[in-house]
Amino acid sequence: MAKVTSKLQVTVPKAIADRYGLKPGDEIEWIAAGETIRVVPAGRTTPTIDVERRLKLFDAATERQRRRQAHRRVTRALKDRAWRREDVYRRGRAG
Repeated sequence: MAKVTSKLQVTVPKAIADRYGLKPGDEIEWIAAGETIRVVPAGRTTPTIDVERRLKLFDAATERQRRRQAHRRVTRALKDRAWRREDVYRRGRAG
């Protein structure tokens, strides 16, 4: 984890610098992304997708989530209908 100094400087961890090929003197770009900050080496483009493709991906993820939730509801319903040991023992007894 890096700390911000009193001069608002940040040291890039060596493992990150090695992984992305950063060298002293390289410029990096800081991009606000909602509640996070993205750091991108200057001059490198980040892959962007058009709005239509993003919406298709979102719709697909939403559908997967709906299927998961429906499966959980069915599983719980079946679990509630299953015989329990106590039910089997009480079934034949009067009273």
